[in-house]
Amino acid sequence: MSRIAQAGAIAFKVVNSAPFILLVRARKNPEAWIFPKGHIESEETAEDAAARELEEEAGIRGELLGLMGSLNFQSGDEMVTVAYYLFRFVAEVPRTEERETTWCTFDEATRLLSFRDSTELLNKARPMIESHAQRT
Repeated sequence: MSRIAQAGAIAFKVVNSAPFILLVRARKNPEAWIFPKGHIESEETAEDAAARELEEEAGIRGELLGLMGSLNFQSGDEMVTVAYYLFRFVAEVPRTEERETTWCTFDEATRLLSFRDSTELLNKARPMIESHAQRT
């Protein structure tokens, strides 16, 4: 079984001291809500790939805050490992993919996320996100 390395972005913005989490529709299953993610190109780091995927899929530029963890799943006959990084919203930028996106509260994100391990990763990131929200 081949292994595929990917990188993803858990992005948030703060509006009136309240944090909002970015979700995008999955390309393979448009019913699913996920964090932006994708393949790591040969010349880039996982951090760079996560930032690029955030821009391509959601039109968001973010400030990298750190690694939140990795998730594994099987896709066909491949095992995929995705390293997820936390990003704070900086600006909107042109995007290259047409994906539906949404900014939502923690509770909404927990309800909408299609995979339990993604919800667990968001819960792990929550204290860091909330501490940033309190500083703004």
